[in-house]
Amino acid sequence: MLTTKPSRRSFARRLTAVLIGVIAMALALPGLANAAPVTVIPGLPPVEIPNVPGLPTPKPSPKPSTPKSTPKPTPTDPAMPKAKTSTGWIALADDATHKITWWHNGEVVKTMPISMGTDKHPTPNGVYHTKEKYRDMYMDSSTYGVPVDSAEGYRTYVEYATRMSWDGIFIHAAPWSVAQQGRSNASHGCINVSTENGAWVFNNIPRDTPIVVRGTIGGHYNGN
Repeated sequence: MLTTKPSRRSFARRLTAVLIGVIAMALALPGLANAAPVTVIPGLPPVEIPNVPGLPTPKPSPKPSTPKSTPKPTPTDPAMPKAKTSTGWIALADDATHKITWWHNGEVVKTMPISMGTDKHPTPNGVYHTKEKYRDMYMDSSTYGVPVDSAEGYRTYVEYATRMSWDGIFIHAAPWSVAQQGRSNASHGCINVSTENGAWVFNNIPRDTPIVVRGTIGGHYNGN
């Protein structure tokens, strides 16, 4: 059977169209292989990604981990005493624990071991206020009527002394009583602290800060 010229032209056009389609598909495959993952929008039907060789299979998103609850710490600090303060600072010297706790704007800042007055020279209870400070000084029992050379007399060099009362009570560094600080009372009425803690009080606590003394056998402070 003979093939006419129009049939030959039709066959050639079909062959050309097939070749063009094959070339277009070959060019499109690399683009599909490198296509970015499709974002699934809630409320719309999912779009299936064609199974094209070389296209990475998307991994499922990991499930969010449930945060573990953190146990609340057991409070060990004492309650802040109700004392008026013009500086934002308040302190509590507690004879039961032999510690002094410092608050600033309602938050505990520092706790330090102390040694207060012995049963023979107890520190009176009450609200004191910090006054003048001395980087170093001599404490002399004769200033309140006890001769230095008597059995109860003394003249002792101290550092970082912050006055609490006009009748001779200070909070000051006392390296000689560090073994008693936090355990027992060993002073003539002052609040003894370590040299490091005495320097901290000296450098950080402003004048007119209330210091509440609690739990001693010393009666009540009269405000001098």
